[in-house]
Amino acid sequence: MATKKPQRSPAEIEDIILRKIFLVSLAEPAQIDPKVVYLELTAAEILSEGKPLTLSRDTMERVLIDRLSGEFPFAEPPFPYLVGCYRRACDESKKVAAMKDPSVRSEIESAIKQARKLIASYCRIHVGNPDMFMSTGQAGSSATDLLSLIFSEVSTPIDGFGGDSLGSGLNCPPGFIEEFFRDGDDDSLELVLNDLYEKLRQTVERVSALGNFQQPLRALLLLVKYPSCAKALVKHPRWIPKETYLLIGEGRMIELASILGAFLHVSALPDYKEFKSTPDVGQQCFSEASTRRPADLLSSFTTIKTVMNILYDGLGEVFLILLKNVDTRERVLEYIAEVIKENSARSGIQVDPLSCASSGMFVNLSSIMLRLCEPFLDGTAAKREKIDPKYLFNNTRLDFRQLTTMHASTEEVTAWIENENPGKIDHMPESVGGTSSVNNSGTSIIQAKPLKGCTRKEKYSFICECFFMTARVLNLGLAKAISDFKDLVQELGRWQEDLSTLKAMREQGASPQLEVDIKRLEKAIEKLSQDKLCFEAQVPRDGALLQRALSFYRLVIVWLVGLVGGFKMPLPPTCPMEFACIPEHFVDDAMDLLILTSRIPKALEGIVLDDFLNFIIMFMASPSYIKNPHLRAKMVEVLNCWIPQRSGLSSTAALFEGHQLSLDYLVRNLFKLYVDIEFTGSHTQFFDKFRIRHNIAELLEYLWNVPSHRNSWRQIAREEEKGVYLNFLNFLINDSIYLLDESLNKILELKEMEAEMADPVQWERRPTQEREERMRQFHSQENFVRFNMKLANEDVGMLAFTSEQIPAPFLLPEMVERVASMLNYFLLQLAGPQRRSLSVKDPEKYEFRPRQLLKQIAEIYVHIARGDKENIFPAAISKDGRSYNEKLFASAADILWKIGEDGKVIEDFVQLGLKAKAAASEALDAEAILGDIPDEFLDPIQYTLMKDPVILPSSRVSVDRAVIQRHLLSDNTDPFNRSHLTQDMLIPNLELKQKIEDFIRSQRKRSRGNEPGEPADMNLS
Repeated sequence: MATKKPQRSPAEIEDIILRKIFLVSLAEPAQIDPKVVYLELTAAEILSEGKPLTLSRDTMERVLIDRLSGEFPFAEPPFPYLVGCYRRACDESKKVAAMKDPSVRSEIESAIKQARKLIASYCRIHVGNPDMFMSTGQAGSSATDLLSLIFSEVSTPIDGFGGDSLGSGLNCPPGFIEEFFRDGDDDSLELVLNDLYEKLRQTVERVSALGNFQQPLRALLLLVKYPSCAKALVKHPRWIPKETYLLIGEGRMIELASILGAFLHVSALPDYKEFKSTPDVGQQCFSEASTRRPADLLSSFTTIKTVMNILYDGLGEVFLILLKNVDTRERVLEYIAEVIKENSARSGIQVDPLSCASSGMFVNLSSIMLRLCEPFLDGTAAKREKIDPKYLFNNTRLDFRQLTTMHASTEEVTAWIENENPGKIDHMPESVGGTSSVNNSGTSIIQAKPLKGCTRKEKYSFICECFFMTARVLNLGLAKAISDFKDLVQELGRWQEDLSTLKAMREQGASPQLEVDIKRLEKAIEKLSQDKLCFEAQVPRDGALLQRALSFYRLVIVWLVGLVGGFKMPLPPTCPMEFACIPEHFVDDAMDLLILTSRIPKALEGIVLDDFLNFIIMFMASPSYIKNPHLRAKMVEVLNCWIPQRSGLSSTAALFEGHQLSLDYLVRNLFKLYVDIEFTGSHTQFFDKFRIRHNIAELLEYLWNVPSHRNSWRQIAREEEKGVYLNFLNFLINDSIYLLDESLNKILELKEMEAEMADPVQWERRPTQEREERMRQFHSQENFVRFNMKLANEDVGMLAFTSEQIPAPFLLPEMVERVASMLNYFLLQLAGPQRRSLSVKDPEKYEFRPRQLLKQIAEIYVHIARGDKENIFPAAISKDGRSYNEKLFASAADILWKIGEDGKVIEDFVQLGLKAKAAASEALDAEAILGDIPDEFLDPIQYTLMKDPVILPSSRVSVDRAVIQRHLLSDNTDPFNRSHLTQDMLIPNLELKQKIEDFIRSQRKRSRGNEPGEPADMNLS
């Protein structure tokens, strides 16, 4: 019978297990195991104290210290040794769990738990003070070892994507990281984490979206979940770094040197060559893109969008954890504010890459801020009320002084703040653009009554701070990236045009320099194409990013409208200062985003646009609220993108046709903006207005075909016949004349150039440089003609369809002669003797459609004549001494028959020509009757006999009412001294009028022998 195995005591079991964990022996081992260290001196000390040579909870700390402090051959360095101890402790815990005796099991589990805690504690001590247990000659960094352990804890199978997986191969025992960071005190952990965070930063330094940033990001996320680690992060010297480098500005330094800056730098967007990340996204994903299959490009777009959203989500969670922690929230807000402050120059047209952080960093931060805003983007009234406009002046984080305001001037803001907070003007804004102190009605904005309850605050809610910080980050980040992308696309287009020009020149005869230029341009276009596709991948292709931004700007719009009393018209006569002081980029950025997303297929699906539409209608024609005409013009560009045929969305038709504000005010406000945009205040205002009016014209043409809006149009034409509608028609006619005249003249120049290039012998004799310059000039002229002709076609088309149903305004005294002169001029160009000189090889390339134009001109003639109940139009036609020729109507009619114009239109057109001929004959007879007219009866501007003389109040000059009214349609000044003048300021000169009537009567009497007392016939004039 076998003898029973002796039962071990709990103390013996504890000794065996602790020796296995710590790999130590207090007795000289019979067999040498290189892994086990014999602590001879420790054993002697224990014996001298009369204690047994066993390991227990009471002695294990002494044993661990001696093991770490001693120099033993073949022994592991401290950090891997301690990690191994912890792992063995975990393994022993699993074995102990199988013990049957619950009391013994509990005793041993308690000992192992204490051992794990002791190991973690000494691991913290060692990492924080690596020299304490490090023997001479032992290499390596304990912080690096710890970081490798953390990387192994957060590793996944995909971490090798774009680079090697991080970590030394040392696996992390379960629970070690948590026990290491959870139980440590702030002071001891700060020593550990200072080095750890710096090394973590270095692992993502200069890493692109295709590099391995995900492992470090998960490591960061793991760390900040521990409160002590979170506090150590925001206390780190590199949280907001203060170091400086020669030639590198503070904005770029915060990206290069801060812990979070390294993570925020990870991007697909191109950066300055000195700060370029690897792997090169453009080179790897988009090289030779023009030869790649669409599926390959789509795969690259998807990859970049996926990895960037991993970054956004991870960093967003990091920021959220830090902001929820009351001990770290303030430092996080300070960091965001510092990034904004040091990079304020990013809002400029030209950004110095050495001074400012990269676009990649700011697009990343934009996405993160939008995630932080999500809880309050539903825009409930309770949450909106927490957004206090006084934050602009009273907060201590952000400086809004250099930002252009909606309308308020520096003086107005100063007075308003002083009135609200006497003696507390700490953050006075200095508006760049809003410098006028008087609105259009002549009332000072400073008289606006501010909202109640807006008192100075020392602290603001998180919603309020997050709202304003997000608006600033988006301005410097997403909005700037959208602007850069647009500029990049335009520059790429110009370079591709230049390349086409050079290749066309090569066909005429290549030179060595030309080949060099072509190669250089092809290389530049390849690089620019890569940059463009990188931008496209991270911004326009990221639908989730754009939709979050649209949700934020919808909140901005609703909040702004709340400052003026809500979505209702008309607006209050005086702009509230709360609204006038808002930075205009809040709206400008929203419009840029709407324009971008409107041009991306399906980007607006599911987005509610009603609030945006109502906002645009309310403010696009309100210069007393939004002073910048370019910003108001941008609103029309948004609406232009929403025309159903262009947007591809059926929902946009409902926007225009089913909203009461749209039906009541859209057409009216478009007319007002069309007029207002004549003077933008910019040095390029003359050319700006054509681009802006092009958008307005396209939108008006669409609205004309919507019955409800056409009815509004007719109503406005009746109500505003002498107001905004007449001004609108005047500028429409002015533009039509200029655009068509310029286009036709340039077409003649193009014909000359075509003739030059068509003669190969003469062309080849010219020097190469001259041929290159001439080709560039030719393509520039082509673009000019194409743009101007497109606008001219739109304007003439609008005159055609409006004159058909609303002819009355064209027949007003101040308008009828202007209209007649315009039509005569166009008719002369299109049907006169020189029309054949306008034939070009490919007229459609220039949007030049002479047949269509001639048809429309004839139709305008006929439409106005059909509405002419008083038969004044024929006389106006015949009075035009510049272009009128009675034979033109007959020759034009012949052409109209040939090109298939409606027979009834041609018949009416011919009859109008006959009437004009008769009117010309009558005018000659009248001129003969009047004889020499005294100078005082002649209008000093037109030198024609005045019918209704009026006195100009400033210069005291008498002019004909119709003539000065025509002048005032384009220019509200006295033509003789440039002083301000409006129609209501004109003074009837009754005495002069009576003299003129007496003169006419006298001349008629002398000529025809009329009876005395016969009334004067004013048609003689």
